[in-house]
Amino acid sequence: MAGGTWTTQNKVRPGVYVNVASNGIVAGKMGERGTAALALALPWGPAGVILKLTAQDDFQQKLGYDLTAAELLPVREVLKRAGTLLLYRLNQGVKAAVTNNGIQATARYGGERGNALKVVIEKNIDDTTQFDVRTLLDETEVDKQTVSAASGLAANDYVEFKPNEAGALTVTAGLPLAGGANGTVTNAEHSAFLSALEVQDFQTVGLVSQDNTLKSLYSAYVKRLRNTEGKKVQAVLSDYATADHEGIISVANGVILSDGTVVDKAHAVAWVAGATAAAAVNESLTYQAYDDAVDADVRFSHSETVEALTDGELLFTYSGGRAVVEQDINTFTSFSTDKGKAFSKNRVLRVLDGIAGDLKRIFESYFIGKLPNNEDGRALFWSQCVTYMNDLQNLGAIENFNAQSDIVVTPGADSDSVVLEVAVKPVDSVEKVYMKVKVV
Repeated sequence: MAGGTWTTQNKVRPGVYVNVASNGIVAGKMGERGTAALALALPWGPAGVILKLTAQDDFQQKLGYDLTAAELLPVREVLKRAGTLLLYRLNQGVKAAVTNNGIQATARYGGERGNALKVVIEKNIDDTTQFDVRTLLDETEVDKQTVSAASGLAANDYVEFKPNEAGALTVTAGLPLAGGANGTVTNAEHSAFLSALEVQDFQTVGLVSQDNTLKSLYSAYVKRLRNTEGKKVQAVLSDYATADHEGIISVANGVILSDGTVVDKAHAVAWVAGATAAAAVNESLTYQAYDDAVDADVRFSHSETVEALTDGELLFTYSGGRAVVEQDINTFTSFSTDKGKAFSKNRVLRVLDGIAGDLKRIFESYFIGKLPNNEDGRALFWSQCVTYMNDLQNLGAIENFNAQSDIVVTPGADSDSVVLEVAVKPVDSVEKVYMKVKVV
Protein backbone atom coordinates (compact mmCIF):
# COMPACT_ATOMS: atom_id res chain seq x y z
CA MET A 1 0.00 0.00 0.00
CA ALA A 2 1.35 3.40 -0.96
CA GLY A 3 1.80 6.32 1.40
CA GLY A 4 3.77 9.49 1.99
CA THR A 5 3.17 13.21 1.95
CA TRP A 6 1.04 15.22 -0.47
CA THR A 7 0.75 18.75 -1.83
CA THR A 8 -2.04 18.30 -4.37
CA GLN A 9 -4.52 15.47 -4.75
CA ASN A 10 -2.70 13.85 -7.65
CA LYS A 11 -1.78 10.41 -6.30
CA VAL A 12 -2.30 7.34 -8.49
CA ARG A 13 -1.87 4.39 -6.10
CA PRO A 14 -4.52 3.57 -3.47
CA GLY A 15 -3.14 4.56 -0.09
CA VAL A 16 -2.97 7.05 2.74
CA TYR A 17 -1.04 10.27 2.27
CA VAL A 18 -0.51 12.32 5.42
CA ASN A 19 1.00 15.76 6.02
CA VAL A 20 2.15 16.48 9.56
CA ALA A 21 2.74 20.06 10.67
CA SER A 22 3.05 21.93 13.96
CA ASN A 23 -0.54 23.14 13.86
CA GLY A 24 -1.75 19.56 13.66
CA ILE A 25 -2.59 18.36 10.16
CA VAL A 26 -2.18 14.70 11.06
CA ALA A 27 -4.25 11.58 11.23
CA GLY A 28 -4.62 8.15 13.01
CA LYS A 29 -5.68 2.44 16.14
CA MET A 30 -2.47 2.23 18.07
CA GLY A 31 0.08 -0.12 16.58
CA GLU A 32 2.65 -1.97 18.64
CA ARG A 33 6.16 -0.63 19.09
CA GLY A 34 9.42 -2.27 20.12
CA THR A 35 11.15 -3.49 16.94
CA ALA A 36 14.66 -2.31 16.07
CA ALA A 37 16.91 -3.37 13.19
CA LEU A 38 20.69 -3.78 12.95
CA ALA A 39 23.08 -5.04 10.28
CA LEU A 40 26.31 -6.45 11.75
CA ALA A 41 29.47 -8.27 10.70
CA LEU A 42 29.50 -11.41 12.85
CA PRO A 43 31.65 -14.54 13.27
CA TRP A 44 28.69 -16.95 12.87
CA GLY A 45 25.11 -17.18 11.63
CA PRO A 46 23.12 -17.06 8.39
CA ALA A 47 24.17 -14.20 6.15
CA GLY A 48 22.05 -12.03 3.87
CA VAL A 49 18.76 -12.76 5.61
CA ILE A 50 16.81 -11.04 8.39
CA LEU A 51 16.56 -12.96 11.66
CA LYS A 52 13.83 -12.02 14.11
CA LEU A 53 15.34 -12.31 17.57
CA THR A 54 14.13 -11.73 21.12
CA ALA A 55 16.04 -11.84 24.40
CA GLN A 56 14.63 -15.33 25.05
CA ASP A 57 16.19 -16.95 21.96
CA ASP A 58 19.01 -19.53 21.93
CA PHE A 59 21.80 -17.24 20.77
CA GLN A 60 24.49 -19.90 20.82
CA GLN A 61 22.56 -21.95 18.31
CA LYS A 62 21.67 -18.99 16.11
CA LEU A 63 24.75 -16.78 16.43
CA GLY A 64 27.39 -19.09 17.87
CA TYR A 65 27.76 -17.34 21.23
CA ASP A 66 25.92 -16.78 24.47
CA LEU A 67 24.32 -13.33 24.59
CA THR A 68 26.85 -12.25 27.23
CA ALA A 69 29.79 -12.71 24.83
CA ALA A 70 31.72 -9.63 23.72
CA GLU A 71 31.14 -10.59 20.08
CA LEU A 72 27.40 -9.97 20.53
CA LEU A 73 27.67 -6.67 22.40
CA PRO A 74 25.46 -4.69 19.96
CA VAL A 75 22.86 -7.47 20.02
CA ARG A 76 22.84 -7.49 23.80
CA GLU A 77 22.61 -3.71 24.06
CA VAL A 78 19.70 -3.33 21.64
CA LEU A 79 17.74 -6.12 23.36
CA LYS A 80 18.04 -4.40 26.74
CA ARG A 81 15.02 -2.40 25.60
CA ALA A 82 13.75 -3.65 22.22
CA GLY A 83 11.22 -6.48 22.23
CA THR A 84 12.32 -7.70 18.80
CA LEU A 85 15.58 -7.31 16.89
CA LEU A 86 15.63 -7.65 13.12
CA LEU A 87 19.23 -8.78 12.68
CA TYR A 88 20.99 -9.01 9.32
CA ARG A 89 24.44 -10.60 9.11
CA LEU A 90 26.41 -8.68 6.52
CA ASN A 91 29.36 -11.05 5.94
CA GLN A 92 29.26 -14.51 4.38
CA GLY A 93 32.75 -15.46 5.56
CA VAL A 94 34.69 -18.64 4.85
CA LYS A 95 33.56 -21.94 6.34
CA ALA A 96 35.87 -23.89 8.61
CA ALA A 97 36.30 -27.55 7.65
CA VAL A 98 38.22 -30.77 8.25
CA THR A 99 38.61 -34.04 6.32
CA ASN A 100 39.90 -37.14 8.10
CA ASN A 101 38.95 -40.43 9.75
CA GLY A 102 36.33 -41.20 7.12
CA ILE A 103 34.37 -37.91 7.16
CA GLN A 104 34.30 -34.42 5.69
CA ALA A 105 32.99 -31.97 8.28
CA THR A 106 32.17 -28.40 7.23
CA ALA A 107 30.87 -25.59 9.43
CA ARG A 108 27.28 -24.70 8.66
CA TYR A 109 28.15 -21.01 8.38
CA GLY A 110 31.23 -19.07 7.38
CA GLY A 111 33.20 -17.17 10.00
CA GLU A 112 35.87 -17.49 12.65
CA ARG A 113 33.50 -19.12 15.11
CA GLY A 114 33.68 -22.29 13.03
CA ASN A 115 37.28 -22.75 14.20
CA ALA A 116 35.95 -23.48 17.72
CA LEU A 117 34.19 -26.62 16.44
CA LYS A 118 35.52 -30.15 16.85
CA VAL A 119 34.26 -33.60 15.83
CA VAL A 120 34.93 -36.59 18.09
CA ILE A 121 34.43 -40.18 16.85
CA GLU A 122 34.13 -42.97 19.43
CA LYS A 123 33.05 -46.61 19.46
CA ASN A 124 29.54 -47.08 20.79
CA ILE A 125 29.67 -48.85 24.15
CA ASP A 126 26.63 -51.06 23.53
CA ASP A 127 27.33 -51.95 19.88
CA THR A 128 30.93 -51.99 18.68
CA THR A 129 29.80 -51.93 15.04
CA GLN A 130 28.41 -48.46 15.65
CA PHE A 131 30.15 -45.11 16.17
CA ASP A 132 29.17 -42.17 18.35
CA VAL A 133 29.95 -38.96 16.46
CA ARG A 134 29.93 -35.92 18.72
CA THR A 135 30.10 -32.26 17.70
CA LEU A 136 31.76 -29.95 20.23
CA LEU A 137 31.73 -26.16 20.39
CA ASP A 138 34.36 -24.80 22.78
CA GLU A 139 34.65 -28.37 24.13
CA THR A 140 30.93 -28.48 24.95
CA GLU A 141 28.83 -31.13 23.21
CA VAL A 142 26.16 -29.62 20.97
CA ASP A 143 25.22 -32.74 18.96
CA LYS A 144 25.61 -36.52 19.15
CA GLN A 145 24.70 -39.17 16.55
CA THR A 146 25.17 -42.93 16.50
CA VAL A 147 25.85 -44.38 13.03
CA SER A 148 27.60 -47.31 11.38
CA ALA A 149 29.00 -45.22 8.52
CA ALA A 150 29.64 -41.59 7.64
CA SER A 151 26.83 -41.71 5.11
CA GLY A 152 24.39 -42.00 8.00
CA LEU A 153 25.37 -38.67 9.53
CA ALA A 154 22.87 -35.83 9.27
CA ALA A 155 23.74 -32.15 9.35
CA ASN A 156 23.19 -30.47 12.71
CA ASP A 157 22.95 -26.83 13.76
CA TYR A 158 26.73 -26.42 13.52
CA VAL A 159 28.27 -28.94 11.11
CA GLU A 160 27.42 -30.56 7.78
CA PHE A 161 28.84 -34.04 7.10
CA LYS A 162 29.89 -36.00 4.03
CA PRO A 163 31.66 -39.36 3.78
CA ASN A 164 35.39 -39.18 3.03
CA GLU A 165 35.97 -41.39 0.05
CA ALA A 166 39.43 -42.27 1.38
CA GLY A 167 38.07 -44.65 3.99
CA ALA A 168 35.53 -45.73 6.61
CA LEU A 169 34.88 -44.12 9.97
CA THR A 170 37.72 -44.49 12.47
CA VAL A 171 38.02 -43.46 16.08
CA THR A 172 39.56 -40.07 16.91
CA ALA A 173 39.80 -38.01 20.08
CA GLY A 174 39.05 -34.89 18.10
CA LEU A 175 39.06 -33.40 14.60
CA PRO A 176 39.24 -29.59 14.96
CA LEU A 177 37.71 -27.59 12.14
CA ALA A 178 39.99 -24.90 10.73
CA GLY A 179 40.17 -22.21 8.07
CA GLY A 180 37.08 -20.26 9.11
CA ALA A 181 37.30 -16.53 8.38
CA ASN A 182 34.88 -13.62 8.76
CA GLY A 183 35.56 -12.07 5.37
CA THR A 184 34.98 -8.43 4.48
CA VAL A 185 31.92 -6.21 4.21
CA THR A 186 31.25 -3.59 1.53
CA ASN A 187 28.60 -0.91 1.28
CA ALA A 188 26.72 -3.16 -1.13
CA GLU A 189 25.84 -5.48 1.76
CA HIS A 190 24.36 -2.55 3.68
CA SER A 191 22.27 -1.61 0.63
CA ALA A 192 21.02 -5.20 0.40
CA PHE A 193 20.10 -5.06 4.09
CA LEU A 194 18.12 -1.85 3.68
CA SER A 195 16.26 -3.31 0.69
CA ALA A 196 15.32 -6.42 2.68
CA LEU A 197 14.32 -4.29 5.68
CA GLU A 198 11.94 -2.11 3.68
CA VAL A 199 9.18 -4.73 3.67
CA GLN A 200 9.46 -5.34 7.44
CA ASP A 201 7.62 -3.56 10.25
CA PHE A 202 10.04 -1.75 12.55
CA GLN A 203 10.47 1.55 14.40
CA THR A 204 14.23 2.15 14.29
CA VAL A 205 17.28 1.06 12.34
CA GLY A 206 20.74 1.54 13.81
CA LEU A 207 24.14 1.82 12.15
CA VAL A 208 27.05 0.56 14.25
CA SER A 209 29.72 2.30 12.17
CA GLN A 210 31.55 5.61 11.89
CA ASP A 211 31.64 5.46 8.08
CA ASN A 212 30.15 8.74 6.84
CA THR A 213 29.24 7.21 3.48
CA LEU A 214 27.09 4.64 5.26
CA LYS A 215 25.59 7.32 7.49
CA SER A 216 24.53 9.22 4.40
CA LEU A 217 23.07 6.02 2.92
CA TYR A 218 21.01 5.24 6.03
CA SER A 219 19.91 8.86 6.38
CA ALA A 220 18.69 9.06 2.78
CA TYR A 221 16.94 5.71 3.18
CA VAL A 222 14.93 6.81 6.23
CA LYS A 223 14.06 10.17 4.70
CA ARG A 224 12.71 8.39 1.63
CA LEU A 225 10.67 5.93 3.72
CA ARG A 226 9.19 8.75 5.77
CA ASN A 227 8.47 11.21 2.97
CA THR A 228 7.68 8.96 0.02
CA GLU A 229 6.53 5.62 1.43
CA GLY A 230 4.71 6.94 4.49
CA LYS A 231 6.74 4.64 6.76
CA LYS A 232 7.47 6.67 9.88
CA VAL A 233 10.71 5.14 11.11
CA GLN A 234 13.91 6.62 12.53
CA ALA A 235 17.60 5.89 11.95
CA VAL A 236 20.07 6.03 14.84
CA LEU A 237 23.63 7.00 13.86
CA SER A 238 26.66 8.35 15.69
CA ASP A 239 28.06 11.86 15.14
CA TYR A 240 25.65 12.80 12.36
CA ALA A 241 23.77 15.86 13.54
CA THR A 242 24.29 17.38 10.08
CA ALA A 243 21.32 15.26 8.97
CA ASP A 244 19.04 17.96 10.46
CA HIS A 245 15.98 15.73 10.19
CA GLU A 246 13.42 14.43 12.66
CA GLY A 247 13.90 10.92 11.31
CA ILE A 248 17.60 10.83 12.25
CA ILE A 249 18.96 10.51 15.80
CA SER A 250 22.65 11.26 16.34
CA VAL A 251 24.49 9.76 19.33
CA ALA A 252 27.34 11.96 20.62
CA ASN A 253 29.00 9.72 23.23
CA GLY A 254 28.88 6.29 24.82
CA VAL A 255 28.83 4.75 28.29
CA ILE A 256 30.80 2.61 30.70
CA LEU A 257 29.02 -0.51 31.99
CA SER A 258 29.21 -1.80 35.56
CA ASP A 259 31.74 -4.49 34.59
CA GLY A 260 34.05 -1.87 33.05
CA THR A 261 33.08 -2.51 29.43
CA VAL A 262 33.29 0.68 27.38
CA VAL A 263 30.45 1.04 24.91
CA ASP A 264 31.58 3.79 22.56
CA LYS A 265 29.17 6.06 20.72
CA ALA A 266 29.09 3.86 17.61
CA HIS A 267 28.02 0.85 19.69
CA ALA A 268 25.75 2.90 21.99
CA VAL A 269 23.68 3.38 18.82
CA ALA A 270 22.33 -0.13 19.48
CA TRP A 271 20.89 0.77 22.90
CA VAL A 272 19.43 4.04 21.63
CA ALA A 273 17.80 2.23 18.70
CA GLY A 274 16.28 -0.36 21.05
CA ALA A 275 15.16 2.18 23.64
CA THR A 276 13.64 4.47 21.02
CA ALA A 277 11.82 1.60 19.33
CA ALA A 278 10.42 0.38 22.65
CA ALA A 279 9.38 3.78 24.02
CA ALA A 280 5.61 4.25 24.17
CA VAL A 281 3.87 7.19 22.54
CA ASN A 282 3.41 8.77 25.96
CA GLU A 283 7.01 8.16 27.08
CA SER A 284 10.18 10.23 26.88
CA LEU A 285 13.72 8.90 27.26
CA THR A 286 14.90 12.19 28.76
CA TYR A 287 16.89 11.40 31.90
CA GLN A 288 16.23 7.68 31.59
CA ALA A 289 19.25 5.62 32.63
CA TYR A 290 21.17 3.49 30.15
CA ASP A 291 20.72 -0.05 31.49
CA ASP A 292 23.69 -1.24 33.60
CA ALA A 293 25.78 1.87 32.80
CA VAL A 294 27.62 3.66 35.60
CA ASP A 295 29.10 6.58 33.64
CA ALA A 296 29.42 8.21 30.25
CA ASP A 297 32.58 7.23 28.38
CA VAL A 298 33.16 10.91 27.58
CA ARG A 299 31.81 13.49 30.01
CA PHE A 300 30.69 16.76 28.44
CA SER A 301 31.07 20.07 30.26
CA HIS A 302 28.01 22.30 30.69
CA SER A 303 28.91 24.45 27.68
CA GLU A 304 29.71 21.37 25.57
CA THR A 305 26.39 19.81 26.57
CA VAL A 306 24.47 22.95 25.61
CA GLU A 307 26.28 23.11 22.27
CA ALA A 308 25.60 19.43 21.53
CA LEU A 309 21.91 19.74 22.36
CA THR A 310 21.62 22.88 20.25
CA ASP A 311 23.20 21.01 17.34
CA GLY A 312 20.71 18.14 17.70
CA GLU A 313 22.90 15.52 19.41
CA LEU A 314 21.56 12.90 21.82
CA LEU A 315 24.12 12.42 24.60
CA PHE A 316 24.63 10.66 27.91
CA THR A 317 25.36 12.52 31.15
CA TYR A 318 26.77 11.19 34.41
CA SER A 319 24.20 11.44 37.20
CA GLY A 320 24.48 9.74 40.58
CA GLY A 321 26.38 6.66 39.46
CA ARG A 322 24.38 6.29 36.26
CA ALA A 323 24.58 7.40 32.65
CA VAL A 324 21.32 9.08 31.66
CA VAL A 325 19.96 10.45 28.41
CA GLU A 326 20.36 14.21 28.68
CA GLN A 327 17.44 14.91 26.34
CA ASP A 328 15.40 12.67 24.04
CA ILE A 329 15.93 14.60 20.80
CA ASN A 330 16.66 14.02 17.13
CA THR A 331 18.80 16.03 14.71
CA PHE A 332 16.07 18.40 13.46
CA THR A 333 17.12 22.01 14.12
CA SER A 334 15.82 23.95 11.09
CA PHE A 335 12.69 25.11 12.86
CA SER A 336 9.99 26.95 10.93
CA THR A 337 6.37 28.02 11.34
CA ASP A 338 5.24 24.75 9.73
CA LYS A 339 7.65 22.55 11.67
CA GLY A 340 8.49 23.98 15.06
CA LYS A 341 10.90 22.90 17.78
CA ALA A 342 8.44 20.25 18.98
CA PHE A 343 9.47 18.09 15.99
CA SER A 344 12.96 17.76 17.50
CA LYS A 345 11.48 16.00 20.56
CA ASN A 346 11.24 12.27 20.01
CA ARG A 347 8.28 11.88 22.38
CA VAL A 348 6.27 14.34 20.30
CA LEU A 349 7.45 12.70 17.09
CA ARG A 350 6.36 9.27 18.34
CA VAL A 351 2.85 10.63 18.79
CA LEU A 352 2.75 12.23 15.33
CA ASP A 353 4.37 9.22 13.65
CA GLY A 354 2.04 6.87 15.50
CA ILE A 355 -1.01 8.77 14.32
CA ALA A 356 0.17 8.81 10.71
CA GLY A 357 1.11 5.12 10.72
CA ASP A 358 -1.93 3.93 12.61
CA LEU A 359 -4.31 5.85 10.37
CA LYS A 360 -2.72 4.21 7.35
CA ARG A 361 -3.21 0.78 8.90
CA ILE A 362 -6.82 1.48 9.93
CA PHE A 363 -7.72 2.74 6.47
CA GLU A 364 -6.05 -0.19 4.71
CA SER A 365 -7.55 -2.81 7.03
CA TYR A 366 -11.12 -1.60 7.37
CA PHE A 367 -12.03 0.96 4.76
CA ILE A 368 -10.14 0.98 1.48
CA GLY A 369 -12.16 -0.91 -1.12
CA LYS A 370 -14.69 -2.02 1.49
CA LEU A 371 -16.96 0.97 2.13
CA PRO A 372 -18.61 3.45 -0.24
CA ASN A 373 -17.24 6.97 -0.40
CA ASN A 374 -20.48 8.55 0.73
CA GLU A 375 -21.61 10.37 3.84
CA ASP A 376 -22.20 7.13 5.77
CA GLY A 377 -18.81 5.67 4.82
CA ARG A 378 -16.97 8.85 5.76
CA ALA A 379 -18.89 9.02 9.05
CA LEU A 380 -17.67 5.54 9.95
CA PHE A 381 -14.08 6.56 9.20
CA TRP A 382 -14.55 9.70 11.29
CA SER A 383 -15.83 7.67 14.24
CA GLN A 384 -12.81 5.35 14.09
CA CYS A 385 -10.48 8.34 14.16
CA VAL A 386 -12.33 9.84 17.11
CA THR A 387 -12.00 6.59 19.07
CA TYR A 388 -8.31 6.43 18.30
CA MET A 389 -7.66 10.05 19.31
CA ASN A 390 -9.60 9.59 22.55
CA ASP A 391 -7.40 6.60 23.35
CA LEU A 392 -4.31 8.75 22.82
CA GLN A 393 -5.72 11.45 25.07
CA ASN A 394 -6.52 8.89 27.79
CA LEU A 395 -2.89 7.79 27.62
CA GLY A 396 -1.69 11.35 28.08
CA ALA A 397 -0.09 11.43 24.64
CA ILE A 398 -2.26 14.33 23.44
CA GLU A 399 -4.44 16.90 25.15
CA ASN A 400 -7.35 19.30 24.51
CA PHE A 401 -8.85 17.04 21.85
CA ASN A 402 -12.32 18.06 20.65
CA ALA A 403 -13.91 15.49 18.33
CA GLN A 404 -16.42 17.96 16.89
CA SER A 405 -13.86 20.53 15.78
CA ASP A 406 -10.56 18.65 15.51
CA ILE A 407 -11.56 15.96 12.99
CA VAL A 408 -13.01 16.70 9.58
CA VAL A 409 -13.56 14.08 6.86
CA THR A 410 -14.54 15.44 3.44
CA PRO A 411 -14.74 14.07 -0.12
CA GLY A 412 -11.52 14.38 -2.11
CA ALA A 413 -11.04 15.74 -5.60
CA ASP A 414 -11.64 12.28 -7.08
CA SER A 415 -14.70 10.14 -6.46
CA ASP A 416 -12.60 7.46 -4.71
CA SER A 417 -10.68 9.76 -2.35
CA VAL A 418 -11.29 11.42 0.98
CA VAL A 419 -9.47 14.16 2.87
CA LEU A 420 -8.97 13.81 6.59
CA GLU A 421 -7.92 16.81 8.64
CA VAL A 422 -7.03 16.27 12.29
CA ALA A 423 -5.82 18.92 14.68
CA VAL A 424 -3.69 17.49 17.47
CA LYS A 425 -1.72 18.83 20.40
CA PRO A 426 0.93 16.31 21.52
CA VAL A 427 1.96 16.32 25.16
CA ASP A 428 5.67 16.76 25.84
CA SER A 429 7.43 15.72 29.05
CA VAL A 430 8.40 18.18 31.74
CA GLU A 431 12.12 18.76 31.19
CA LYS A 432 12.74 22.24 32.56
CA VAL A 433 11.44 23.55 35.89
CA TYR A 434 12.00 27.21 36.71
CA MET A 435 11.63 28.11 40.39
CA LYS A 436 11.63 31.30 42.37
CA VAL A 437 12.69 30.86 45.96
CA LYS A 438 11.90 33.63 48.39
CA VAL A 439 13.86 33.62 51.63
CA VAL A 440 12.00 35.23 54.52
